[in-house]
Amino acid sequence: MENTIVLYPSPGISHLVPMVELGKLILTHNPSFSITILITPLPLDTGSAATYISRVSTTTPSIHFHHLPAIFPLSTTFSANTADLAFELPRLNNPNLRHALQTLISEKSRPKASILDFFCNPSFEVFTSLDIPTYYFSPSSAGSLSAILSLPTIHQLMIEKIKDPNTSIEFPGVPPIPIPDLPGPFCDHEGIAYKSFFSTAINMPKSSGLVTNTCREFEPRAVRAISDGLCTPNLPTPSVYCIGPIIANNGEDHEHECLRWLDSQPSQSVVFLCFGSMGSFKAEQLMEMAIGLEKSGHRFLWVVRSPPAAGETNNILAKPEPDLEVLLPHGFLDRTRGRGLVVTNWAPQVAVLSHDSVGGFVTHCGWNSILEAVSAGVPMVGWPLYAEQRFNRIFLVEEMKVALALEESQGRFVTANELEKRVRELMDSTSGIGVRERVREMRDCAKAALCEGGSSRLALAELVELWKKD
Repeated sequence: MENTIVLYPSPGISHLVPMVELGKLILTHNPSFSITILITPLPLDTGSAATYISRVSTTTPSIHFHHLPAIFPLSTTFSANTADLAFELPRLNNPNLRHALQTLISEKSRPKASILDFFCNPSFEVFTSLDIPTYYFSPSSAGSLSAILSLPTIHQLMIEKIKDPNTSIEFPGVPPIPIPDLPGPFCDHEGIAYKSFFSTAINMPKSSGLVTNTCREFEPRAVRAISDGLCTPNLPTPSVYCIGPIIANNGEDHEHECLRWLDSQPSQSVVFLCFGSMGSFKAEQLMEMAIGLEKSGHRFLWVVRSPPAAGETNNILAKPEPDLEVLLPHGFLDRTRGRGLVVTNWAPQVAVLSHDSVGGFVTHCGWNSILEAVSAGVPMVGWPLYAEQRFNRIFLVEEMKVALALEESQGRFVTANELEKRVRELMDSTSGIGVRERVREMRDCAKAALCEGGSSRLALAELVELWKKD
């Protein structure tokens, strides 16, 4: 009987990659295992996931991808909201999931265990009904996991406090989170996403354990709060396995023009600005950013995307090539030539952050980007855009102390003066030096956690031993 571990990521490259890398890590501990990753197709795919899957299939034959059938068309209600869609797709795919798992079992490949992305919570009952030990995977922080687990306990308090933007919510092991910095779904208690997170919080204590992409050294308070049952009073306390930071190269282009440009820049002199796979700004904000960067006098590498369509906040679909001559101030590219480089749509982020010329990172505070920056020892300026990123910024600035925060005006607009100020502070000031020293300490913690005998290495080994015994 084959030792199969089933992984079920949420659609989208930022959730797929950590799950695949988790599969690779499992194989390093026990090469006799076989990893099956279930793929849910998106309504419209940019092709990045397909390209990544093809590459992994070639390089790691012990990882098998099983594509569940498409279930479209979806209601426009769901397709307009990313969080709703992330929960709705697994729910609609449950019949196909059950068939796929029953096929595995009938082929005498009964899975030793399954690991679900928390967005795949609607599938929890399918796995457990087939007697498959089931774990939840959080590709985000232990702090975010604490917040989700706490929802049933803190629900009534949030309903009362949500009306006052000047109040904060205290989740166990996490700094107080101001109401405006809560993840969007947490503020809509009648919404699909909030109800889905609530259901996830109910199911997690029933699971075989929680696997999260962090290390204990990054978030000791949050991990301890979860392990001690502070998030789930009067409920079973699930085991927590911190196995990160999982960093993926993601097939980056090491011949990209920006890397050649970085080769010509002084050590730690460049500020890198990049905002994730879905981050984009209105034209007015792009113009303001350009003015701020030019006034800062610092070297910069800036990834620019086309502005969102009217009414759009974030979108998983590809955008057209941005027209830099229209979007940026007249003459900006000429005036900053040599000390600045603007690239469109994408840059090899892991390679950029690892480059000696990069001394700072203006980021949307997505957890994958945070882990990549910390692992490279690059200090940050936090500019959150969507999802749990404002929550992450609080943690980065106040708990880990590896980032500075931008101040936003009405409508979450950042002025040129504010960007200039924060870039100068990060690169020139005493507070910037403090953040730089702190992030290097965290980088060393990450390296130690992943080494032989390190906390993350031991946590994953413990999981693998459990599966080998079953």
